[in-house]
Amino acid sequence: MSSNTSSAVATTSAAAVAIQYTLTPAEMEQANLHLEQTRNGAIGAIQGLSEAQWRYKPGPGVWSIAENLEHIAFVQERVLNVLRNHLATAPAGPDDRNYQLVDAVIINQFPNRLAKFQAPEVIRPQGNCVLSEARERVAANTRSFAECLETIPDLRGHVLESPPLKAVSKGEHQVMDGYQFILAASAHTERHTKQILEVRADPNFPAS
Repeated sequence: MSSNTSSAVATTSAAAVAIQYTLTPAEMEQANLHLEQTRNGAIGAIQGLSEAQWRYKPGPGVWSIAENLEHIAFVQERVLNVLRNHLATAPAGPDDRNYQLVDAVIINQFPNRLAKFQAPEVIRPQGNCVLSEARERVAANTRSFAECLETIPDLRGHVLESPPLKAVSKGEHQVMDGYQFILAASAHTERHTKQILEVRADPNFPAS
């Protein structure tokens, strides 16, 4: 095979890989819609809260609404750091990876509150978050995720270990690609919005 032919084959192979890992319009729409819906849900759930309602804790070990929103922002920012600083050097995923199945697990199972998990110390809230600042952090982080979808190349091409995915899938799935990290951050927001609504439904939740 001539050097020109070898070069052409290599170029074709590289192009095939690029096409394979380019997000489809449907994937872009799915992620952007999910981000928008979960952002609106979280911000809507804290609308009009008083300081007493913002800080109210239903019981020992139960997070307040303030702590839940702070935690949402913490997780969003850690995922953004992964996407910006670690994804490009992460290994490629296996060729037989069923990424569409993992997408569905993330969207459908991550928000499920029936299974409870202890948050790692590094992303536990400090409890001193101001409502307006937390709301803006969540909104700004969501905008950043939308930018990542548009600007980070090869979101599907690299994978990193995900303890939450491993826990939710009982070990069946253990790694997520960049696109899935964005879906996971969004699904995590939905999960803790449900927890915020549980706090608001507590019988002793302050009336004002």
